[in-house]
Amino acid sequence: MAEIIQRDGAWAFDGTTVRITPGLHRSVPLFRQTYGEIAVPLEAVAGIVYEPERKRGRLRLRLREGADPLLQATGGRLPDTADPYRLVVDMDASGIAEYVAEEIRHALLLDQIPKEPTKAYLLPGPPVPVSVRSSDGTVSFDGTQVRIDWADTADRVKRATGPRVVHVCDLVQVEWLPNTGHEDGLLRFVTRETVFAKLPPEKDPYALDLWGSSRRDLLTALVATAVTARLPHPSTRTADGHDRYADHHPDRPAPAPAPASAVPPQADHHDVLLRRLRELGELHRDGVLTDEEFARTKAVVLRGF
Repeated sequence: MAEIIQRDGAWAFDGTTVRITPGLHRSVPLFRQTYGEIAVPLEAVAGIVYEPERKRGRLRLRLREGADPLLQATGGRLPDTADPYRLVVDMDASGIAEYVAEEIRHALLLDQIPKEPTKAYLLPGPPVPVSVRSSDGTVSFDGTQVRIDWADTADRVKRATGPRVVHVCDLVQVEWLPNTGHEDGLLRFVTRETVFAKLPPEKDPYALDLWGSSRRDLLTALVATAVTARLPHPSTRTADGHDRYADHHPDRPAPAPAPASAVPPQADHHDVLLRRLRELGELHRDGVLTDEEFARTKAVVLRGF
């Protein structure tokens, strides 16, 4: 067993798995503490390096492309401090860090682990259900469908369309950008119907505009990862975006139509529809919505009924 324990967290390698546990110190980002312990199988590892610096060093674990839904969902855009595959090492523990890195490198050579991209996810991603409250609203995922409930601070266009409920079978991909504090982030759920839509995130009823607490908004990556882990693996898609998985699985169940709006059973759907269309019309007349935005948002509302 090769193990290193630091204030930033702990890594333990037993020959087959690198177990990464975040530290509990207040300097450890909320995202890493919430994501929790990660068990990385050796076959998912592409390499490891220890980077010594003047006051402290860093262990960095590199995973094979396509092995981890977290890296797939975030596209390498996680802030460095929030990266769970990075460990800050005090200088007096540099020898231990070098030993851990050498043990993992030795095991990679012995097991002849390839460095090529994987054909399936080797890590499961965060458990579901998962729910995160962001600056734009609350997004939840139960393993089969995504639900977005808009906050009072969300754009009037979004609140007029009502809550979003999207079945995972109707999703094409998830787009995620972090809120850096200087630039807004986003969490967008791209469906077959909205794949060509160009609405800005603040008006897109399938996107959360992340503009508040960057520390809290970063947790939306949990939902992005959980959903990504349940979408077809990137290796199943051709360069033009065609899904090869569907070609080889003709018995794959057809996507179930997802309810685009959650309306209480006792509500009169007709009255709710008229009210929302009236609200959109007012936003259009007031100049809040352009002609194109009005047409797209109206179509979203109508699909929900």
